[in-house]
Amino acid sequence: MPDSQPQQPSSSDSPGPRESAAPLPSTGPSALLLCGARLTDGRTVDVRLSEGRIEAVGTAGSLAAHAGRVDLSGYLLLPAAAEPHAHSDTALSALAEGPAPGDAQDVQRRATEAALLQLGHGATALRSHVRIGDVQGLDALQAVLQARRSLRGLADLSVVAVPRLLTGAAGADGLAMLRDAVKTGASVVGGCPDLDPDPTGYAEAVLDLAAEHGCAVDLHTDGGDPARLARLAAAAGGLRPGVAIGPCGGLGRLPSDVAARTAERLAAAGVTVVCLPQGDCGGAGAAPAGVADGGAVPVRLLRAAGVRVAAGSGALRDVANPVGRGDPLEAAYLLASRQGLRPEEAYDAVSSAARAAMGLPEVRVEAGFPAELLAVRGDTLAGALSLAYSRIVVHRGRVVARTSAVREYCDSAVAVALDLPRQGRGQGGGVVS
Repeated sequence: MPDSQPQQPSSSDSPGPRESAAPLPSTGPSALLLCGARLTDGRTVDVRLSEGRIEAVGTAGSLAAHAGRVDLSGYLLLPAAAEPHAHSDTALSALAEGPAPGDAQDVQRRATEAALLQLGHGATALRSHVRIGDVQGLDALQAVLQARRSLRGLADLSVVAVPRLLTGAAGADGLAMLRDAVKTGASVVGGCPDLDPDPTGYAEAVLDLAAEHGCAVDLHTDGGDPARLARLAAAAGGLRPGVAIGPCGGLGRLPSDVAARTAERLAAAGVTVVCLPQGDCGGAGAAPAGVADGGAVPVRLLRAAGVRVAAGSGALRDVANPVGRGDPLEAAYLLASRQGLRPEEAYDAVSSAARAAMGLPEVRVEAGFPAELLAVRGDTLAGALSLAYSRIVVHRGRVVARTSAVREYCDSAVAVALDLPRQGRGQGGGVVS
């Protein structure tokens, strides 16, 4: 089936508030100038984009526009976020009775809408875990792959195939299904070893298949068994393009010395931990009975040991979390507020570390790097994580989403005396032809 042509998000498929006074620029990816943006180091700059990359960065007013201009006065410009742990096949199904609807058309619609929601939040790349096997076979995976085609030019979506069982007599069908999923288009193999009668055998089967096909690995696990993680680390060492595990809430329940030794083994093997600060995603890799949230992942301990720690959103308004937002900046906010990470470290977990975990090239606001950018209204990163209401998202050098919030106060002596900030439609973020 031929790929669908990319389309600009419309008001019907781009959820959330939008500013109607200034439409998204119609220029293609050939040239765009971002004007007057503030960087995290305090500089105010112009950034020229060309052919999907950052062509030049200069002081404000120093760069000429070859085509469209976007006024980013009042905005902080950052590398775009990425979502390393989505569940597109169950997203937006919280109101459905029973399991998430398995109809392929419904899955494709929800997967597309969920991706656009997350794109609006600033995630220009997403990795989605999709269950395969049982009565649905590959239907859900094929539906998410079709959503990926329709999103081309707006966001990059990669798919993790998640079989139920891989060991014993029942596992033979799962292994065959996993091979078929890779042939169909899944670029990552994964699954839930904790739910298999032989968790170690399950992980080894996934790693063997990944090595055979050159696929990345992304496994759901609670991470509460240090011996099992040690065996996984030993088997995963050196595997390319890489191994990620998550949400690993069980690491937070281990004695600190055991957790530290486990972290060192994971770091030596190059295994990435993808935590979910907003809560476990349910089912695969979920917390044991009686544990409310799976435990807090010891992020600082892992980072100190040299483990790459990325952060994802997990469930997006499904039965596991009916109020999930799918917002990477919320994940970063929780890492800063609950885990004590500096804002720069917290944002790195949903941006640079998340992209690295997904095998994507690094992004910096410097010439030569991919034009994957997020502009958030604010002066500092801490402020942006706290009040990230208005956002402008750039993917492959093109503005693909914008969310605008308007903050107003009633006329009063107090508001005037305090000079409270007002956030209006005419203050930056406008597009100039």
